[in-house]
Amino acid sequence: MTLHQLPGGQPLRSVDALIDAGLAAPEQREALQAVAARYAVSVTPAMVELIDPTDAADPIARQFVPDSAERVTLPQEIADPIGDEAHSPVEGVVHRYPDRALLKLVHACPVYCRFCFRREMVGPGGDALTGDKLNAALAYLAGHPEIWEVILTGGDPFILSARRIREVAKRLAAIPHIKVVRWHTRVPIVDPGRITGDYARALRIPGKASYVAVHANHPREFSDAARAALATLADAGHVLVSQSVLLKGVNADVETLSALMRAFVENRVKPYYLHHPDLAPGTARFRLSLEEGQALVKSLRGHLSGLCQPTYILDIPGGAGKIPVGPTFLSACEAPGAEAFAEDRHGEQHRYPPG
Repeated sequence: MTLHQLPGGQPLRSVDALIDAGLAAPEQREALQAVAARYAVSVTPAMVELIDPTDAADPIARQFVPDSAERVTLPQEIADPIGDEAHSPVEGVVHRYPDRALLKLVHACPVYCRFCFRREMVGPGGDALTGDKLNAALAYLAGHPEIWEVILTGGDPFILSARRIREVAKRLAAIPHIKVVRWHTRVPIVDPGRITGDYARALRIPGKASYVAVHANHPREFSDAARAALATLADAGHVLVSQSVLLKGVNADVETLSALMRAFVENRVKPYYLHHPDLAPGTARFRLSLEEGQALVKSLRGHLSGLCQPTYILDIPGGAGKIPVGPTFLSACEAPGAEAFAEDRHGEQHRYPPG
């Protein structure tokens, strides 16, 4: 079977399906089945079409096709690397920062990224937040007037139907102190056919500012269909911002990272966060050092439009929260009140007077 003979246009959700599609070698079957027994597998047709099966280093395949290296967990890797559980007062809610909270509506995704920081928690068969659990989560949000922003995540909330989205939107609209709603999703990129005009309208919540954080990691992910989906969301009035992860073998070079950020901006998506990879189990092959990441991000400044500059973010392990770890361009002399030195985009130092 070739890549263009996928039955029914269904996602590839098993090692056998990946092998049949030419995305994994038959001799890898046993090792990859051990990986799939622990971590969910799904590659949508939209992503399959982008993969070059003749390229062993294909950056799209690297993100979604399992690898035997995932069986190795390093001592520093932890099941809940950003500490969701420590800040979950009720099921489905993570309240880490005073003015915002996560609402995790589902635990499933259209694709499963091999570097996912919630890989121990997401997958097919995971319970959706419904009934009494959803009531309790919304009651918590309503009972905490300091919560100004709600971030809908999971899993991927865009796998829900427009009807379910409208139900949640209606209930959030009734909570007066929530002013901003942010949806986090991969769907416009990995399953763009789901983003219809009706779906985009369902995401709007009366009286609230609506943001959609779109996750993409490589410029090739911006297919014609993905670009159309992003346009549908933008035309419906949603403000689009980006989320990316800095990944070795995917985007950890100046040319690719620059093209990725430009692709976002060209599609009305403001670059927002570029995440340093989290310490999730079995993900060491994606991580680079913070120093390497800082050097890459530094290379963007002055060479790309200010619109194309993301904030390089580290999520401190254990739940202490996100901090910016971008490079600095200003260094001060040791003496108090002394002049500083400012580094320009060519690496040259310029004196800057005190005060």
